[in-house]
Amino acid sequence: MRKFLLGAVSLTALFGCTSNLDYSAPFFSSLPHGVKLVEEVDSVAGKATIPYSKYTLDNGLTVILSPDHSDPLVHVDVTYHVGSAREDIGKSGFAHFFEHMMFQGSEHVGDQEHFRLITEAGGSLNGTTNRDRTNYFETVPANQLEKMLWLESDRMGFLLDAVSQRKFEIQRDTVKNERAQNYDNRPYGLMWERMGEAMYPEGHPYSWQTIGYIEDLNRVDVNDLKAFFLRWYGPNNAVLTIGGDIDVDQTLEWVSKYFGSIPRGPEVEQAPKQPAILNEDKYITLQDRIQQPMVLIGWPTQYSGHQDEMALNALASSLGSGANSLLYQKLVKTQKAVDAGAFQDCSELACNFYIYAMAPSGEKGQLKPLYQEMMQILNGFEQQGISQQRLDQITGMSESSAVFALQSVKGKVSQLAANQTFFGQPDRLQSQLERIRAVTPESVMAAYKKYINGHHKVTLSVVPRGKLEMAVQPSNFTTPKRTLPEYQKVKDSDLVYRRPVDSFDRSIMPQVAEAVQAEMPQLYRVYFDNGAELLGTVSDETPTVQLDIRLPAGERYAPSGKEGIANLTAAMMQEGTQQSTLEELQARLDKLGSSVSINAGNYTTTISLASLEKNLPQTLAIVNEVLFEPAFKEADFARVKKQMLEGMVYQHQQPSWLASQATRQVLFAGSIYQRPSDGSVESISNLTLQDVKDFYHKQYTPQGAQIVVVGDLSKNDIVAQLASIEAWQGDVPPLLSPQLVRPVSGQAIYLVDKPGAPQSVVRMVRQGLPFDATGEVYLTQLANFNLAGNFNSRLNQNLREEKGYTYGASGYLASNREVGAVIFSAQVRADATVPSIIEMQKELQQYSEQGMTDQELSFMRLAVGQQDALKYETPSQKTQLLGSILTFSLDEDYLQQRNKIVETVNKDVLDALAKKWFNPEDYQIVVVGDAKKLKPQLESLQIPIKQLEIVQ
Repeated sequence: MRKFLLGAVSLTALFGCTSNLDYSAPFFSSLPHGVKLVEEVDSVAGKATIPYSKYTLDNGLTVILSPDHSDPLVHVDVTYHVGSAREDIGKSGFAHFFEHMMFQGSEHVGDQEHFRLITEAGGSLNGTTNRDRTNYFETVPANQLEKMLWLESDRMGFLLDAVSQRKFEIQRDTVKNERAQNYDNRPYGLMWERMGEAMYPEGHPYSWQTIGYIEDLNRVDVNDLKAFFLRWYGPNNAVLTIGGDIDVDQTLEWVSKYFGSIPRGPEVEQAPKQPAILNEDKYITLQDRIQQPMVLIGWPTQYSGHQDEMALNALASSLGSGANSLLYQKLVKTQKAVDAGAFQDCSELACNFYIYAMAPSGEKGQLKPLYQEMMQILNGFEQQGISQQRLDQITGMSESSAVFALQSVKGKVSQLAANQTFFGQPDRLQSQLERIRAVTPESVMAAYKKYINGHHKVTLSVVPRGKLEMAVQPSNFTTPKRTLPEYQKVKDSDLVYRRPVDSFDRSIMPQVAEAVQAEMPQLYRVYFDNGAELLGTVSDETPTVQLDIRLPAGERYAPSGKEGIANLTAAMMQEGTQQSTLEELQARLDKLGSSVSINAGNYTTTISLASLEKNLPQTLAIVNEVLFEPAFKEADFARVKKQMLEGMVYQHQQPSWLASQATRQVLFAGSIYQRPSDGSVESISNLTLQDVKDFYHKQYTPQGAQIVVVGDLSKNDIVAQLASIEAWQGDVPPLLSPQLVRPVSGQAIYLVDKPGAPQSVVRMVRQGLPFDATGEVYLTQLANFNLAGNFNSRLNQNLREEKGYTYGASGYLASNREVGAVIFSAQVRADATVPSIIEMQKELQQYSEQGMTDQELSFMRLAVGQQDALKYETPSQKTQLLGSILTFSLDEDYLQQRNKIVETVNKDVLDALAKKWFNPEDYQIVVVGDAKKLKPQLESLQIPIKQLEIVQ
């Protein structure tokens, strides 16, 4: 299900003040030839800002540099102003398809080398495509910057000679698998495709999804793709943004060297704004493999940046964002809907305003009465409008978001790149905040009347297959058969190449400077007399605080038959206090720009707080009220329990959940570890409010509590502000009873039926060891790195890049304090289920018998050893690091110990672990898919097949 979390206050850029400089002065003659300075933006004291400088090259490339020396890393982003909206009719999905091709090597970079080189550098990389742009990005240690510019420029200027028909066909299969996994085989996965087809006329740039149609991908060849590249991938249609620990002068020299010789592409004009126009109400119905019907209603509005955008965002927030929204109050809290919300989906050419509601499963899932309720809520809004108090809360969240957006170099670079691409102006934050502050109750009402009230709309009903009577009303619109132009094959002679001419040898990869040294943040500890422990570090890059309180109250403590009690208790803790309602608490948090959440895990329940440093006392006061004075009302309990049960219905439709639960049942049968992580329908149905109160009193205790703090305040400051936690008294929680896990004897295929599934989840699983940071589990992870632990691993290269069976294949070690598992997994085409199992077995067999190559060992040492430079950047990363140290009682220098192991571990040690842990005969096979079709095929493997019923 698509997460509807598009906030009313999302800000896509940060503001600085433009320097008033004379760019003709001789000072600027020091710039490299062909590079022109456009503007410089300095930081502004007391405001959330990103300092940057903007340049253009003679070939039209826009370059934005944003130095940030707080961490030894850099983030490089190349954004091309081309997305699916630039595609020709009949050639949908090209922009996204080309994103895949850009990772397949270029003239001076071998096949799959782009991923390998960045992984080897200890970095991370990806690319994304949407309607209006495609971006490619990598985060690497700062010493790798020149190599990144060499890589990015090579695929901008020298891609086409390396593009082959075979690469084209393999990536076409990969895209088809991606569509099957994320659209066709996902509950509600096709709803946006249907909505787009109804909202926009045929041929409108937004009438198809970015993933495209399979029929379009099937009828084109590699020359179509080359022509697309030549049209849109010129430097004059790109923005290169670099942020982090950079030397500006040196970076400009490298940019000029590697990008300056790439010729301009065809001129690119701004596409005209094209908001949808509806001449009638449209009703459409999608039948899907779901249990909870959903209604989605959409109205056309304007386009991103339009003067009405902020008022419409405020309208969406008032109607459907958070506990104080009308849809939540009228539908979710009254149990008429499982979930409901509103948001504005804004893009460069058009925006739409949506409200949605998900009905309960079963006979109460009729959408017509739910739709009528939604219309009544809109009518009610017309009577009451939005208050100034609520607008003040929205502004509070906006200003807080602006500060939190500064926490990562990647986040800052992405915002600068996007705003330059779409608005030609990276510095939009202050103008955005001013527009938000200018919204009034009257302007929100005006937007409601201008776009929503009485205006034509599209209403989509998503219903279980064969349950058309559940729809809002019968469809009056069916997507017409597509009118496709006759396919014109692109000939080689039609392709006019633009070849750069360099004064250096591009085939020589730049040498890397001395390895950067990442410093472990300086930590401080506090041991409270009540049994709680605190681990913290000062982080002063932004005036923010992140604080976690981890209590010994996870699902592992749930008694037999009461599984799910930890999750239910955590949910009840967020339903108000003895002093304040949930709505009052949320209003206070919004105005402060703070967030507080409570989530139950396996061993702990975590209270997470994020706040501006200046607002920490008020935010902690709310935490104290929630922690020490929960309301625990019967009416809230009945509603929350029902919501949990409906949430399980939704979650248990996911193929990934079915595979995970099957893994637990197969490996840990007869023990507590086979339980569903969120409880079962039966166990949650039998829980009472008294069970919640008992669990709270037993497990919510300072004895064994762990507190993690990362923020812009000292040890003494935080201890003083945690006085109420220090004064808290409680009993020692009950001890956990050790569990006996029996070995799994004999190999079998465990088949989980998901009728009609176009894909299968295939897993090979075996029991492993409990977590350790530097022992056998960690060493086995190193042994697995080249087998299935990165994009260039043997398993992923085989199943994805060579065979085209899957969108991705991986293997990993999952472990906690008591047990562990080794898991190899892929979601594959249904017709490739058996071949995929055979290939997985082959890869494990060969690796366990022969071990890794010397080249793979070297690759692993470089890749894993360099990753530390990226580990400690953001407060959330630091919080996770500190949490792991506390959870597993690790040495504070355990990462340095790991690095020493990576540098010195003997290949024979890793090969011996591969032989011990990766023998395919030791693995059980889990398959989630259409049992009727798969069982006859699986029988050919001559492994016993067991139909597995999932505990739900």
